[in-house]
Amino acid sequence: MAKNSNSIEANSLRPAPIRKFTGPIRRFLHVEASSGIVLMICTVVALICANSAWGNAFHDFWETTVHLGVGDWNLDRPIHFWVNDALMTIFFFVVGLEIKREIVDGELNSLKKASLPIMAAIGGMVVPAATYFAIESGTRGARGWGIPMATDIAFVVGVMALFGPRVPFGLKIFLLSVAIADDMGAVLVIAIAYTEQLNMVALALCACGLATTITLNKLGVRSVAVYVIVGVPTWFAVYKSGIHPTIAGVMLGLLTPTRAWLSTDSLYRVMAEILKSGRAEQNAPLEVSESELLVFAARESVSPLMRLESRLHPWVGFFIMPLFALANAGVEVRAEAIQDEVAIAIALSLVFGKVLGIGGFSYIAVKLGIAQLPAGVNWSMIWAAGMLGGIGFTMSLFVAGLAFKGPQDLIDASKTGIILGSATAAILGALMLWYSLPKGKPKTEEPPTA
Repeated sequence: MAKNSNSIEANSLRPAPIRKFTGPIRRFLHVEASSGIVLMICTVVALICANSAWGNAFHDFWETTVHLGVGDWNLDRPIHFWVNDALMTIFFFVVGLEIKREIVDGELNSLKKASLPIMAAIGGMVVPAATYFAIESGTRGARGWGIPMATDIAFVVGVMALFGPRVPFGLKIFLLSVAIADDMGAVLVIAIAYTEQLNMVALALCACGLATTITLNKLGVRSVAVYVIVGVPTWFAVYKSGIHPTIAGVMLGLLTPTRAWLSTDSLYRVMAEILKSGRAEQNAPLEVSESELLVFAARESVSPLMRLESRLHPWVGFFIMPLFALANAGVEVRAEAIQDEVAIAIALSLVFGKVLGIGGFSYIAVKLGIAQLPAGVNWSMIWAAGMLGGIGFTMSLFVAGLAFKGPQDLIDASKTGIILGSATAAILGALMLWYSLPKGKPKTEEPPTA
């Protein structure tokens, strides 16, 4: 009788195979929807502070110098730097994890599945950039063409969350895949277009750091502390190379293993052996060696990528991105900034360029027969998704800081354009989505989890 009971317990712990694919997506969407609200609150707080009597004090706070040093070596940088260049490296590390997960096990792991979101992402980058460049070509603001290329998935998912189960799962996956493919393009733009001068010695040191990471992976080293020890100097090498240091986060994320050290079958066998011992019925404590074996098997049956993504994603969504918004969205709203050509070009590119790029390229891909619409998704939803793609915010603010490092008026104008364009895209996208979604629960839902 004990054997049957133990067998039932062991089998009850075996998850349905579909959870391997839907579980990460459900967790991702849940965190993004909630963090989007926090991000919005921090943006409003930053705008209020910047336009209040405490505006100068608010700005001065982010310029307060923080000293980090060991012996004769030191790095003195303002808080703004530590947020944008250091903490945001963790954000980009998670971006790298998400990109690799989608390429290996997700919606980008085959040409058939990836063709629609990739085409949509290409359109969502090319058309806004071309729109901006057409307006600003030959002016001092021309360098900002990369600003309207990005999509802020946290805000997008936050808007979709307002409609609850009316949003088809296929549309969520489409937008998520577009945003991740979009991130890949944004990373390339940051690494190539906004890198002015390269330090080859520092690049060689960066290559050594990455090679060490690969070697540790091959040797089966699983200690996060060891990779942090290797990752910090790698980040510093990228910083000294002339490439933005956050690219180190993406590279390290892409090197993270997607396969678990132990198979789930190994975990089940270990659990079965413990259950067979009869301790489960007797309530007897496990021996230390058995407890350690269970902990090891449970931990190593989950891939490093999944383990790191699940741990870091909440920190990124609820701490790093909101802190980034506080540090960067605090722009003084002035009439001259709103009327500036750069602000107008960014806003128009986000609102019109994104919807035309995502919707138009999706239409072309489907008509050419190289892609098909997700189940339960119609063209009205795709155009609404394209409009929501115009919410650039986090990545757009980040690129703006790289594009306009000098004149403050350009930085203020670009931030104003990003906020206005993103807000307009969010409102119009929500209205379009409300109109296009079915009034009841959609027929095509997320695959069952049991």
